[in-house]
Amino acid sequence: MLDIAAEALHSWSVRAEPFAVATVVSTSGSAPRPAGAAMAVDAAGQAVGSVSGGCVEGAVYELCREVLAGRGPVLEHFGYSRDDAFAVGLTCGGALDVFVQRVVPAEQPEIAAALAATAACEPVALTRVVSGPGHLLGRAMLVRPDREAVGTLDGGDLDRWAANEAGALLSAGVTGLVHHLCGDETVTLLVESQTTAPRLLVFGAVDFAAALTRAGALLGYRVTVCDARPVFATPARFPAAHEVVVDWPHRYLASTPTDARTVVCVLTHDEKFDIPLLTRALRMPLAYVGAMGSRRTHEQRLRLLADAGLPPEQLDRLHSPIGLDLGARTPEETALSIMAEVIAWRNGASGLPLRQLEGPVHRPLMSVV
Repeated sequence: MLDIAAEALHSWSVRAEPFAVATVVSTSGSAPRPAGAAMAVDAAGQAVGSVSGGCVEGAVYELCREVLAGRGPVLEHFGYSRDDAFAVGLTCGGALDVFVQRVVPAEQPEIAAALAATAACEPVALTRVVSGPGHLLGRAMLVRPDREAVGTLDGGDLDRWAANEAGALLSAGVTGLVHHLCGDETVTLLVESQTTAPRLLVFGAVDFAAALTRAGALLGYRVTVCDARPVFATPARFPAAHEVVVDWPHRYLASTPTDARTVVCVLTHDEKFDIPLLTRALRMPLAYVGAMGSRRTHEQRLRLLADAGLPPEQLDRLHSPIGLDLGARTPEETALSIMAEVIAWRNGASGLPLRQLEGPVHRPLMSVV
């Protein structure tokens, strides 16, 4: 649900409009959308979002209309349909479970608060009962990073357990299912985690950086351009960047917040900037550190970094020459090459053409079951 909060749901909630929302709670095989992907339908029949990329959208839309009209919450399974070309199923061969419920913002303030927090880019976890005792289905709780909870599931032990589980998943940035035994019945909760956007730090206010900021912003990164030269590091040259900083790169990296999702791309081609910056970056727990340059430049850079005291295991973290082999020439093509490598590295993928590989096209995302 949170993946379409800013798209429409927050505004529907502010206007106190009831709506039905269908959320993917689990997937298997080559399912096109991950857990947490959602479609919502309002009273006028307007639909936003997607649960399958097109395979079962029509059936899910009708389920939403039924639930909005008064049918209770429902957990529906969709799988591959081969015998009947017109049957509802995923032609990709995967399977997914979708939970559909009616939301009335005035009666469910915890959901309204979760939508508002997500629209404001605040980290939050929304926990909902998607399977278990009928009287609990659809009940929700909002959990913040400090594990403060808004709303209640059962008013007792389940609330305390769910707050701790949701807080842990939020810390890891994970959306998934968790299970808890309540008496003789198992309660299944969907925890949707909404964290702050990962950061892309681009060092070097060059023409390639302008294209890279656009690509990074398109992929959901919060993009910063940093350069020590004020004549080049200007917001006018990098309109897609969220911020442009004039500072020495290594000094800025030491002072700005980073985490295990942060991507660092060094485009300066200048040893006085590159070596102090990479010396620091390769010692930090960052997601990706890449540097632009030829193979000759890379070899020289490795020697200088080794002289600065970096051991082989830290040098091995450097992606240089940066990017995948796409034959890129223009700044835009180079930006695509770089971000393609970032995505492949983040997902543990090979970067090879899919036609050379076997198995599901869509890799399973990290989840908790």
